Amino acid sequence: MSGLCLTALGGALLAALPGPSFTLSWTHSIEKTEWREEWRVADGRLLPVEARVKGTGAGMEPGPDARRLDGWLVWTPDLPPQESVTLAASSFTAEHRLCAGGDCRPLSDWTGRRDEPVTLRACP
Repeated sequence: MSGLCLTALGGALLAALPGPSFTLSWTHSIEKTEWREEWRVADGRLLPVEARVKGTGAGMEPGPDARRLDGWLVWTPDLPPQESVTLAASSFTAEHRLCAGGDCRPLSDWTGRRDEPVTLRACP
C-alpha cells in the first residue's frame, strides 16, 4: 500500500505521509463551520470514504444520504477515485488540518509552507 504525498504546484515533493488513510479538515471561510473528509489511498488514487459537516450554509450542502451523528451531518461522497486533490490556500482563511498515521497537524506543519496551494496524491 502506498501513502499520501504532498506536492507543490510545480510537482516538488513536500512530504510523504504514512499509511493508506487520512483525514482532511477545515473551517468554512464564511459559515465558520468545520468540514471533515476521510480519504483512503487505493490503487494509486485518492478515494473519498466519508464527509461530515457541523452545519449547512453557503456551499456546504451535505450529500443526499446524509444522516445526523453526534452533532455532524455525515455521508458518503458520490465522487470517483481522484488522481489528485489540490487545496487552495489563502491568508484570509484558517489553514487545512491533515491527520495521517495517527498524527494530526496544520497542513503547513507537514509541508513547511503556508498560504500556498498543495496537491495531495498517492505516493508512487
